[in-house]
Amino acid sequence: MIESLLEQVVVLIESDPRSGQALSLYALCKTLDIEKSGHMYMLRKLVDMTPENRQFAYGLMELMSRGENKGEPWAAALVRMDTAIRG
Repeated sequence: MIESLLEQVVVLIESDPRSGQALSLYALCKTLDIEKSGHMYMLRKLVDMTPENRQFAYGLMELMSRGENKGEPWAAALVRMDTAIRG
């Protein structure tokens, strides 16, 4: 599941890295990557997401709850997201 979900999120971000949807999912991923922050994310942002992208967000939060926001697949996805966002 982790590779499939991450791939879908990365493809969405890469397809339009300046869109609000992409930036919201990217912000969530970056937040979930920083454990010391307590994974602080403004849940209000979920309201602005499309229903499909909200499902991605819930899936990403589920990965974090299972401790799967670490390791090679997660790190590789973040590198691709960073590259897309930075242009």
